[in-house]
Amino acid sequence: MVSILLTPRQEKIIEMVKEGGPLTGEQLAERLGVSRAALRPDLAILIMSGILDARPKVGYYYTGKGAFSMLTEEISRYKVRDIQSVPVVVASTASAYDTIVTMFLEDVGTVFVVEPGGILRGVVSRKDLLKVAMGSRDLQKIPVKVLMTGMSKMIMTDPEEPVLSAAKKLVDGEVDSLPVVRPMGSEDEKAFEVIGRLTKTNITRLLVEMGQGKRR
Repeated sequence: MVSILLTPRQEKIIEMVKEGGPLTGEQLAERLGVSRAALRPDLAILIMSGILDARPKVGYYYTGKGAFSMLTEEISRYKVRDIQSVPVVVASTASAYDTIVTMFLEDVGTVFVVEPGGILRGVVSRKDLLKVAMGSRDLQKIPVKVLMTGMSKMIMTDPEEPVLSAAKKLVDGEVDSLPVVRPMGSEDEKAFEVIGRLTKTNITRLLVEMGQGKRR
């Protein structure tokens, strides 16, 4: 990806072409008071980034793609599998105490509850555990299954889902993470194996790396 951070001269070129284009390289150089050779690197960057395009004997013209639309196009290239993390799970036989310890050690806000084979059965959030911890009950005697959100209310994603679509699920569902799953079993008895997790941090890291030109 070409960085979308532009120099003042590149921004001026965009403004000129946008308002009066198409403009030739000679016209742009004359209006900016520089040589045509000095403009070549700027024009190359603007064409590579998709902001400008050029036609022989016509000149440079604005494509209508701003920084936001370019960023959207770049993000659209990525799938969940490109940025997902390793899932943090506890067995369905675990206690609330075991789950709190796992959450603390892994420094996460959500833990997925699984059965043997990594089959997803539910999810427990920090909020769920906080509610039960505020009581006076013995956390080692409370099964995590009592606290978890079951499959019927879970929001999931899969490795091939576009990042933008999965990010919308995070926002709409007001959750910190999504389990990345793979279907198992028959259509009648659908089960899902947890193979990853997608978090807000994953998406933020992607945006930062794109801004720094580390994602191509």
